[in-house]
Amino acid sequence: MWHKFNPNPRGSSVGDCAVRAVAAATGQSWEQAYIGLAMMGYALGDMPSANRTWGAYLQKRGFKRRLVEADCSTCYTVEDFAREYPRGIYVLGCSGHVLAVVNGEWIDSWDSGAECPIYYWYKED
Repeated sequence: MWHKFNPNPRGSSVGDCAVRAVAAATGQSWEQAYIGLAMMGYALGDMPSANRTWGAYLQKRGFKRRLVEADCSTCYTVEDFAREYPRGIYVLGCSGHVLAVVNGEWIDSWDSGAECPIYYWYKED
């Protein structure tokens, strides 16, 4: 089930999906996640929203990465993922979008349940 989440202090929901996803997955505020990603991006010479930047940021916080193993890369959706993983914290990388799934709910500023995840980051208990 979709849970609307937009901690952006100005209410914007364009271009900051990585910040929102990291904030939701780590329990940080939007500002904390943004600054952390900006610093990681600076260290890597890349943008805060770049896949390698937010991936490195999550990895530094104990998250691990896995590819989505689906027989059909265009028919396995975020909604399917959330149903298959009803417990835990995940950050999903889709084509051009990033979002968090927490305990079976996808956390995003819009209903991205029809998007197709390519890989995900997770944190073991």
